[in-house]
Amino acid sequence: MIDLHLIGIGTGNPDHLTRAAERAMQAADLILLPRKRADTTDLLDLRQTLCAAVAMPDTRVALFDLPERDEAAPYGAAVAAWHDAIAKAWADAIATHLPQGGRLALLVWGDPSLYDSSLRIAQRLGDDGMAMRVSVVPGITSLQALTAAHAIPLNTVGAPVTITTGRRLRERGWPEGVDTVAVMLDGGCAFETIDPVGITIWWGAYLGMAQQALAAGPLGEVGPTLRARRAALRATHGWIMDTYLLRRSPA
Repeated sequence: MIDLHLIGIGTGNPDHLTRAAERAMQAADLILLPRKRADTTDLLDLRQTLCAAVAMPDTRVALFDLPERDEAAPYGAAVAAWHDAIAKAWADAIATHLPQGGRLALLVWGDPSLYDSSLRIAQRLGDDGMAMRVSVVPGITSLQALTAAHAIPLNTVGAPVTITTGRRLRERGWPEGVDTVAVMLDGGCAFETIDPVGITIWWGAYLGMAQQALAAGPLGEVGPTLRARRAALRATHGWIMDTYLLRRSPA
């Protein structure tokens, strides 16, 4: 039996760990860390720093190579194949490092519930016959880090918020019935496709980290500067994680 703990670690800042996250890391028999491309070693370094600071001295930490998504394939099929490949990578790592079962921890950026597929990948392992109990330790999401960094509320009084992706914003435009839109996973600056009149943007990259970068203001003024700024930050660090909030003023 594998007791799998999906631990939300916020943005990798040790101060973002909850006490529950610390306890789950300290109780783990094994912590698995994904190893991505060479230019994203900062992400692995952050996870290793958390383990060194929080985990017990005798806790085993193992690395596995994280498959990459096929960017050329249709999105839905590519994501499904990617998740299958990650599930296999998990299964292989478990067979190698925890063959007799035990407590396994995976450190998830932000929170496992918000635009993260760890729970879906764990379900694949269960469907394939692995005996597994899954527990989730919630973490600080990028949206919480974003609104905290800008000292703004997520919503206006009594009003709803839509959380969507850059891909969907680009394809379908502004969601109906809301004045506030939180955008995740936008590698293509989808805000450029929106009429900027009356819209304010609050943007943040590397939220909560030492290299945190912020921008805010009217979309028509701030938006045109963000593509170049994102490119420069990516060139400097080799990767970028960012998100933003758009709010439309009442007519």
